[in-house]
Amino acid sequence: MDYDQYLEECKKIKERNYLLLDLFKDDLIQSGLKDKTISRHLSNVEFYINEFLLYMDAYPMEEGLNMLDDYLGDFYIRKCLWSTPGNIKSTAASIKKFYKSMVDHGEIDKEGYYDLCSLIKDSMDIWQMDCAIYNDPESPNPFYPF
Repeated sequence: MDYDQYLEECKKIKERNYLLLDLFKDDLIQSGLKDKTISRHLSNVEFYINEFLLYMDAYPMEEGLNMLDDYLGDFYIRKCLWSTPGNIKSTAASIKKFYKSMVDHGEIDKEGYYDLCSLIKDSMDIWQMDCAIYNDPESPNPFYPF
């Protein structure tokens, strides 16, 4: 696909993503969360589906189920200046809540969601450790082994 096609595809994906974010917001409101918490979850998810997934290529939200390790285990640590081990965990929680909402609304299947949950559980310690090392100027860069 050429660049103009890419931009057009990204526009279509973003339009759909904002509708999905509205569904997610409604679910968060219904669950009784505070406005600040809702805002944080929406911001975390919006960055993932409308920045990262579209930065890599014009990937729809469904593809994000398979790309979380690339995001939290690499991109987020290296490219997001606000990355800390603590907010890796909170970002993963936001993304997990989002995809649970998408299961509830029939946008994705349960199997994909369960795989995502397993990935988060199995990888969280590694992601947090890599982030802590990367943010420590005295430690060697875990993404540049030579």
